[in-house]
Amino acid sequence: MPTSKVTSESAASNASKTLKSRDTAAKSKSAAGSALAQAKSPGKETSTKAATAASKALADGRSAKATKSAAGSALAQRRK
Repeated sequence: MPTSKVTSESAASNASKTLKSRDTAAKSKSAAGSALAQAKSPGKETSTKAATAASKALADGRSAKATKSAAGSALAQRRK
């Protein structure tokens, strides 16, 4: 059963900032891309690969607030 959650506007904005940043790691960009792809698509859900990347981005103390926001959104849309 797909999730009905979508990425909020603020999380989508943060995901966009994360993707545009030159200093952002690939794992963070993966999570941000997943969150952004789900901005207006309630039927989509976060893949296992993107969820793992989001988890690592959240655990990394160097991650920016925007990255953590996007990663949290991506994880919230993971099927349990």
